[in-house]
Amino acid sequence: MSDPLRALRPWESPEVTSWGRLPMNALDRRPGALPLDGDWRFQLLPAPDAPVHGVWSSQPVPGAWTVQGTDDLPQYTNFAMPWGEFPPASPAANPTGVYEREVDVPAEWTGRRIVLQVGAAGSVLLVHVDGRPVGVSKDSHLAAEFDLSGVVRPGGRAVLRLTVVKWSDASHLEDQDQWWHAGITRPVLLYATDPLRLADVTVRTRCDGTLRVDCQVRDAGGALPAGWYVTGELDGRLLTQDLEFERFKEEDGRVSDFLGEARLSAVVADARPWTAETPALHPLTVRLHRADGSVADASHHRVGFREVEIRGRDLLLNGERVYIRGVNRHDFHPLTGRTVSYDDMRADLVTLKRFGFNAIRTAHYPNDPSLLDLADELGFYVVDEADIEAHDHAHEIADDPRYLGAFVDRVSRMVLRDKNHPCVIVWSLGNESDYGANHDAAAGWVRRHDPTRPLQYEGAAKLDWADPTVASDIACPMYAPLEDCVAHALSGRQTKPLIQCEYSHAMGNSNGTLADHWEAIESTPGLQGGFIWEFWDHGILQRVNDGRPAGRGGAGLYDHGVTAPGHRWAYGGDFGEAIHDGAFVADGVVFPDRTPKPVMFEHREIAAPVRLAYAGGELRVTNHQHFRGLEWLAAEWRLSLADGGTRTAPAELPRVPAGGSAVVPMPFTLPQEGGEAWLTLRVTTAGEEAWAPRGTEVCVPQVRLRVATPMEPATLPGPPVEVDEDGLLVHPLLTAAPVLSLWRTPTDNDELGGMAERWRSWGLDAPRRKLLDVRRGSAGVTVIAEYTTLAGAVRHEQVFTRVGGGIRIEETAELPQELTDVPRVGSVFETVAGLDVLQWYGQGPWESYPDRSAGAPVGHHSLPVDELFTPYLRPQESGGRHGVRRFTLSAPDGTGLTVALDEPRQVSVTQYRDEDLAAATHHDELVARPGCVVHLDAAHRGLGTASCGPDTSPGHLVRPGTHHWSWTLRPL
Repeated sequence: MSDPLRALRPWESPEVTSWGRLPMNALDRRPGALPLDGDWRFQLLPAPDAPVHGVWSSQPVPGAWTVQGTDDLPQYTNFAMPWGEFPPASPAANPTGVYEREVDVPAEWTGRRIVLQVGAAGSVLLVHVDGRPVGVSKDSHLAAEFDLSGVVRPGGRAVLRLTVVKWSDASHLEDQDQWWHAGITRPVLLYATDPLRLADVTVRTRCDGTLRVDCQVRDAGGALPAGWYVTGELDGRLLTQDLEFERFKEEDGRVSDFLGEARLSAVVADARPWTAETPALHPLTVRLHRADGSVADASHHRVGFREVEIRGRDLLLNGERVYIRGVNRHDFHPLTGRTVSYDDMRADLVTLKRFGFNAIRTAHYPNDPSLLDLADELGFYVVDEADIEAHDHAHEIADDPRYLGAFVDRVSRMVLRDKNHPCVIVWSLGNESDYGANHDAAAGWVRRHDPTRPLQYEGAAKLDWADPTVASDIACPMYAPLEDCVAHALSGRQTKPLIQCEYSHAMGNSNGTLADHWEAIESTPGLQGGFIWEFWDHGILQRVNDGRPAGRGGAGLYDHGVTAPGHRWAYGGDFGEAIHDGAFVADGVVFPDRTPKPVMFEHREIAAPVRLAYAGGELRVTNHQHFRGLEWLAAEWRLSLADGGTRTAPAELPRVPAGGSAVVPMPFTLPQEGGEAWLTLRVTTAGEEAWAPRGTEVCVPQVRLRVATPMEPATLPGPPVEVDEDGLLVHPLLTAAPVLSLWRTPTDNDELGGMAERWRSWGLDAPRRKLLDVRRGSAGVTVIAEYTTLAGAVRHEQVFTRVGGGIRIEETAELPQELTDVPRVGSVFETVAGLDVLQWYGQGPWESYPDRSAGAPVGHHSLPVDELFTPYLRPQESGGRHGVRRFTLSAPDGTGLTVALDEPRQVSVTQYRDEDLAAATHHDELVARPGCVVHLDAAHRGLGTASCGPDTSPGHLVRPGTHHWSWTLRPL
């Protein structure tokens, strides 16, 4: 074979990580470069050895061909490889994309060094120019650069061919929980430098204003010319050059003519420290000068003065112990796969910032470099993770010497690229790849090159969180039970900060007990936070008629989690894959269109910078930030009374430092009447923030000022309540009478946690109702029925009585001891058509459940019924509201019904029965019923996160025994 790149067969050689590729560095060459993005000639071959033919199509670069109309479609697996070959082998059927275009090289680049940069390509990239081999690169998530100076002519035209091989030995290292894509997924550009150039710049700072800039210099001719020097400028002020480092001294004392070094230093007395709350950046320009003083090269950076250290079992930023309120984030877009624009990345981070997140783990590879620029600017702590996950063959690969170079290569190149970003506070060696010598080798390189940041790796620490000998400075478990974390922190054995790299799995209707986690974290020294899994639901917009990705032109076909007719959010298996992991890819805190799920409001209140407390008649405001005062915030008081009264007043936040608190005067005189009373502080941005305009809601802390006074409705004489021959209530506003409900459409947690299978085995989804007795008396009607399950009979009693214009229903359900854990106990009924607006007094306005309700304030809320339902990608139990005291369902003409509950209960109002939801795999299969399906629950099971992680806490389980509840039904 004449082509040496093909003869090398890099797609099946783990020892070959690159050929002809330039070393990674921290210089941003994008400004002034020649962009090569746009339409390229393209053909998709069945294998890398297949010959290129004469028939070309067109594909946009950057992009993944798997969502660009080819026959090679996306495939989702969590950990199983999508083919059976063992490492380092790859399959013979190996889609290979050939991209080609002409490039006009600027004539003014004559005498300059010309470099090609391919932002990302996976999994193997082969580069040719005019048919001549240039180089090879592996690693689907880092840029590859190649020197083209000897193969292109300034002022001339060259044919650039980029060949991308989808599968390789490297695929076994890229077995992340995500869609498998292939293509050139980040921008491609050509740039030129002077032969005498900056090869790398390393910036190190301290929060006291100390700055050190180490510069490496190379010359294309080999030996460095005499007389060169480096200058630096920060905020318009010149830095000092330490001439001792002008030439690199070899160990034997000789001075190298090939590698030059220079060090710039300064102490900036008025430096503003960088934190996630105060992301102050200082512009730095480094210039490389020839002997005559002219500038040969320059590099621009944004410097953040900050320092990271671990002291004891605390991770400190600028000497302060900070809570890590993090999320895991993939590069993802529902139309373009792994290709994400700058605007989309900014929108991601703005969304996270508005909901109280301050940290990102780049799961499970280095994200697009623009993301780190944005994290520097907007303020996020970043755990930067190497592109290593060998999930399916982790144990074999961790110690396999054939993969040693790949481990060190991927970790070191990440560090070299990202080391100057103040947002990066921790390096991660990868994810779910067991633990072996290859990890230790990579860790050794990082510790030598960058001692300013700690390292973490879950696989190294999972056997013993306190082991000081492993390659992880942080105990970073995933989905550890909360009680285990607390026990470790209290054991006296803890030696490292405990920050979970993954917790609270956000699959479907999930994230139960999130508030419990943070109550424990904030009250237990040694616990410092964690990263929710994850940011996105990775649904790909799919055309239902042909089962293919919507691709380009799909914008505008989705909004607020819902797709337009003829489209749906596709998950694993929807593209005909034989091997897939279903909806496990839909496990984010936002929908694929970035619409926040209800858990985002839960997190926002848990992370609120302002806290409110009321005790003994004293109202206290606390600043719960680490570094910032409250002056950037504005607020308004809101008093909500049970009888419907609401009052507002402006609030003046106290001037307290981070961590401080102050007693503030009560803004209202509490009326004697009105029943239960709640005081809410609506906190907004006082001015323009980089991530939010003035007036953006930040949090709504709330306290109760007065509890409810129970009132028994008076029983009234009149005609008896009507029930039919089956003992079912007859009512003109109901199309299905209230009956006992023990079942909910299983959530993803219910299914994957095994609870749904147990509930079905008990027959809770279809218990047989048997009427036992109907007793009619002057005060009302008593109906006794038995619901037969395979685990025993449930006795259900309903007492119907006339009260003030309506009917009171008192209910009792006796669950046998065999029903140790059921999804709900309550009533379900259906209404007539046309009742399309729900108004309620209780928690809201967004969805909430018993173990996920901290973010839903009590108040008076109103929504159309079709907006109550939450469209999780796989239909399931959703749309519930916790703590509801009363509600009204009304038609446009003002008719309808109202329900008052004996105490705050879980309520859901949807247009679907449980069996409708259970039968559907996607929302385009659902057909709304004309009336409302209403659930009133005496007890509702918590959500937990058992699809991947702990179930709900024992206090949120629904146990056997006797359950009582009552409610009153009245027409409007």
